[in-house]
Amino acid sequence: MSPDDTITGLYDSGASPDRQRELLTAGDVPVAVYGLGKMGLPLAGVYAEMTGNVTGVDIDPAVVETINSGTSHVVGEPGLETLIAEQVERGRLEATTDGPTAAANAAIHVIIVPTLLDDDGEPNLTTVEAVIDDIAAGLSPGDLVIAESTLPPGTCRDVLEPHLVEKSGLETDEFGLAFCPERTSSGTALRDIRGQYPKVVGGIDEESTRAATIVYDELSDNDVHPVSDATTAESVKVFEGVYRDVNIGLANELGRLADELEISVREAIETANDLPMCQLHDPGPGVGGHCIPYYPHFLLSQMDEPMALTRTARQVNTEMPSIVVDRLERQLAATGTDLANTSVVVLGITYRPGVEETRASPALDVIDELAARGAEVAGIDPLVDPAEYGARPVEIGDLADEAFDAAVIVTPQQAFEEIAWTDLEPMVVVDGRDAVDLSGTPHQVYTLGGTASGRAPTGGNDGDEIGTTDDQSLTADGGSTDRSIGSHTDRDTTEGANDV
Repeated sequence: MSPDDTITGLYDSGASPDRQRELLTAGDVPVAVYGLGKMGLPLAGVYAEMTGNVTGVDIDPAVVETINSGTSHVVGEPGLETLIAEQVERGRLEATTDGPTAAANAAIHVIIVPTLLDDDGEPNLTTVEAVIDDIAAGLSPGDLVIAESTLPPGTCRDVLEPHLVEKSGLETDEFGLAFCPERTSSGTALRDIRGQYPKVVGGIDEESTRAATIVYDELSDNDVHPVSDATTAESVKVFEGVYRDVNIGLANELGRLADELEISVREAIETANDLPMCQLHDPGPGVGGHCIPYYPHFLLSQMDEPMALTRTARQVNTEMPSIVVDRLERQLAATGTDLANTSVVVLGITYRPGVEETRASPALDVIDELAARGAEVAGIDPLVDPAEYGARPVEIGDLADEAFDAAVIVTPQQAFEEIAWTDLEPMVVVDGRDAVDLSGTPHQVYTLGGTASGRAPTGGNDGDEIGTTDDQSLTADGGSTDRSIGSHTDRDTTEGANDV
């Protein structure tokens, strides 16, 4: 037996890189994945697919039981159910609530739990630190710890490394620690993990970066981009989110000009984006999800620099649900109706179409703002129960039996294509996403920012189909129409890649 046949760790192992790859893909380097949620379970499944030796750790016994039965508790991820069933059946993946034992048996430790904000807008590392405690209890020389959870820049260096040293009793040069930002979107998680985007890795030392690079070279079909250190890698992830928040904030600020200019800002944005140096996003009713509304605070709460631009963009995006309600109130007032005496139905409560997640969804603030101004609020969403968010639930099939004064489209779920608008009582419709074409109906429509086809918010340029886009706009009879110049769906105000 050669000396490296007994090696299970990748950090400072002494084995050749080729030998380390062989050991990794043969299942001789056990992996523990901590956090089996929307992104953690797909990641554990792909690790199992690659290594054949993965233990997933989660604090929820029901999640663990579901996975060990070969079933995925995460819905809306194509291929995940099959992958989990196959890996569990073959003994390549198991789940447990016992983090310290999983850590003691693993040589690679992957952290993918959420980093949220406290009530003061400060990053809350409690969950990450609890996982670090479990890992430290079983950490051995040669182990590699990889954080995929999005963290404030400097966390690996200033928090995780000292924490692991203190709790494990090991020195800093006895184990590896790297940050590898998760670049994954709900609904395409397996595709993204397997290599849709280049993988970024950065360690607290060169050996940590080297070891993590070997892991992701095997896990991903795309390039692996090593950066100078863990703080740089952490910054890459946060900067990506801040860029999108600032871009969306600019789009929303421009979108609010559409009323004064009496133009469609969406058409202007789409046309401006003909130039490759211009990549404006689309305006919308706000920003939701796990990432974009949170990541700016990872810098705003830590840095001495005032960061006025980032702070202003965050404020603009936070205000958008209230702006939407302002526009509705104005449209109703033009008809002699007081918002406080109306019934309003909110269409779409999740933060993104097709994703069963409501964290920071603009719809929640729209509902709260409508209620605060005295409206009676109903809601429709095929993925969640509106009653849990303060709105009376209504089914799509029952809309014709209702008599709403207004509707607000926040998240255009695919099921809304079934709505037969011509069968509904006339109402004011505020379309926050340019999602419906209600021409030929008795409804009074206000489109936030105007339509991509060139109509101003309240119908300026009426009848002039100046430009088109390839988004699917729901028609009055419940069908859809294909309008095309160039897609704007990748630049909208919903959250795309980065869902942890």
